[in-house]
Amino acid sequence: MQAEVLDKKGQKTGRTVELPDDVFAVEPNDHVIYLAVKQYLAAQHLGTHKVKTRAEVKGASRKLHRQKGTGGSRKGNIRNPLYKGGGTIFGPKPHAYDFKLNKKVKELAKISALSHKAKDSAIVVVEDINFDAPKTKQFADVLKSLNVNGKKTLFVLPEGNENLYLSLRNIPTVKSTFLTDINTYDIVNADVLVLTENAAKILTEGEAEVVAEA
Repeated sequence: MQAEVLDKKGQKTGRTVELPDDVFAVEPNDHVIYLAVKQYLAAQHLGTHKVKTRAEVKGASRKLHRQKGTGGSRKGNIRNPLYKGGGTIFGPKPHAYDFKLNKKVKELAKISALSHKAKDSAIVVVEDINFDAPKTKQFADVLKSLNVNGKKTLFVLPEGNENLYLSLRNIPTVKSTFLTDINTYDIVNADVLVLTENAAKILTEGEAEVVAEA
């Protein structure tokens, strides 16, 4: 798949990069995308919910009244769940919501998500951007030139770039990630995927496994 490289003003540079077909042109498998997104969201769920049982709430442990002869039911102590302030029966306990996915399933999900973006023409390749200092306004101008301003954008970098990161982190519609850290949820959640030229070249040079193994 050939992709035009644009400059910071959104104009064609005359250069192109070849995005590998085994990453951007496979038949998407929507079910594995669903599984990968479900796993990602489940892993974000802390699962710290907790209530106190009758053994943990405050209250005397003495029996409220004798077992028989009162005409009433057996009640035990004041920590009985039937009383206000008593323990909770079968309440939630802390537990993890995460679940395992086969490595090949996760790889296929990521590649399927990227192929969907390619089919929807939602991938932009831009020349490498470097700022001498954090400049949010200039980065916003770049987004406007690329016609992605206001869209949920996943900006993919080959390596760390502090000034660029500081320039984009205050823009609510933009999220940055390294090529090695890209995940299915971020791809699906974005309206458009923006690759820097160097990130695209890493894929072009036969290192597509970097994406698959991320």
